[in-house]
Amino acid sequence: MTALIVGGSKSGKSSLAQQLAVELAGDGKRYYLATMLPRDGEDLARIARHLEDRAGMGFETVEQGKNLPGCLSRADRSGTFLLDSVTALLTNEFFPPELDYAPDYAAGQRVGDDILSLAGQVKHLVVVADDLFRDAERYDAITESYRKALADILCRVAERADTVVEMTMGNPVVHKGVLNL
Repeated sequence: MTALIVGGSKSGKSSLAQQLAVELAGDGKRYYLATMLPRDGEDLARIARHLEDRAGMGFETVEQGKNLPGCLSRADRSGTFLLDSVTALLTNEFFPPELDYAPDYAAGQRVGDDILSLAGQVKHLVVVADDLFRDAERYDAITESYRKALADILCRVAERADTVVEMTMGNPVVHKGVLNL
């Protein structure tokens, strides 16, 4: 099963994803694919909060900030994988330090391909992404390219997913499939 959970900041999407992954895994292996490459204190605080939130849930953390399918060399494909988050993964690929953080416009296609490849190789994949599309703000061309890349990835994953959920103010809204928790 593949599930996509999208929501705004602090909407409850990560908590729901953890719950769903635990439910799907049953007694099986649980992997938390940590994608954030910390760049500042705020990132470190967010990582610490996520570690605390999932403490005692039986997740094995796999740091995978790029090249998502590379995690399979360190994990059991019959396990349940929680990818948190597409947004951080795309940021890592779109603004690579090796290019002095200049945008890599091909990153969106690559990240989408990687997520779909992973989904096709594991028993369960729960994907978390930020909703960056609700404002009417006009951004610079680079930011709009990033947002378009994220939207394209989410459309591709939603099409493939069995379940698509939007978290709004802590409430799940199921747009596709079912959410049995």
